[in-house]
Amino acid sequence: MNNPRAPRVIAVVGATAAGKSDLGVALARELGGEVVNTDSMQLYRGMDIGTAKLTVEERQGVPHHLLDVWDVTVAASVAEYQRMARATIDALLAQGRTPVLVGGSGLYVRAAIDELEFPGTDPVVRARLEQQLDLVGPGELHRRLAELDPPAAQAILPSNGRRIVRALEVVEITGKPFTANLPGHDSVYDAVQIGVLVPRPELDRRIALRVDRMWESGLVAEVEKLSAAGLREGRTASRALGYRQALAQLDGECGEREAREETVRATKRFARRQESWFRRDPRVHWLGPEDAADGSELLRRSLELVAGG
Repeated sequence: MNNPRAPRVIAVVGATAAGKSDLGVALARELGGEVVNTDSMQLYRGMDIGTAKLTVEERQGVPHHLLDVWDVTVAASVAEYQRMARATIDALLAQGRTPVLVGGSGLYVRAAIDELEFPGTDPVVRARLEQQLDLVGPGELHRRLAELDPPAAQAILPSNGRRIVRALEVVEITGKPFTANLPGHDSVYDAVQIGVLVPRPELDRRIALRVDRMWESGLVAEVEKLSAAGLREGRTASRALGYRQALAQLDGECGEREAREETVRATKRFARRQESWFRRDPRVHWLGPEDAADGSELLRRSLELVAGG
């Protein structure tokens, strides 16, 4: 439960392209803090352009943790991430540093700061579901999940086969919806969550601009290099937004224009899912759109929330 005497933990959340990374750096600089990544795809080594990972210069001297942790062949594990995140947060607090969690992966944010325990696994059930995934594809399994647990289906992208399999596995072995295994909103830290809200037309514009910059900055070359390192075998990494489309372009399944347009469409859908997830958490203090329009005002309002929110 919350301890009002403990140093605060800050989480900056919201949709992709909302400006979370820059705000996180600004907060860390003001508060003597360090950034802890809560973006599931930025955990992967070499996935830089497509995940909009900040460059060393953009980090402005602020240490960033839990970037470039896994090879692209590794299947993501929220339970493993929780272990690493808690250890990092605890170490920073012990040093008197302020952990500033930054990222839009909702389940990873909750794993880091909330009382969240993960149901066990059943190798037989998991193997059967993964075989079905290979046979019929993630779309069909997502439709099945939508019947069993609509909130989970809304939160998980139809293309994210591994998370769909995990949700279906939990439903089968517990007899309860995947979302029923999520706890109430109880944090293990004295945490303040700041949500960055950008008006939909502006967010859509930013997403389209970001995708254009991804291709212009060499996303396809990055994906080609990662493919040689096993990206195609990675059940999680290969399905990341932009990477899946760039692989299709490399394979001649579509042209560059189609790959870009599909990435924009998929990212807009994902941004809506992110906002829906975080809006269900009553603890998130939303800033914007009037605050988000001005970086200095956004920082000022965020500091007010940290001080008294």
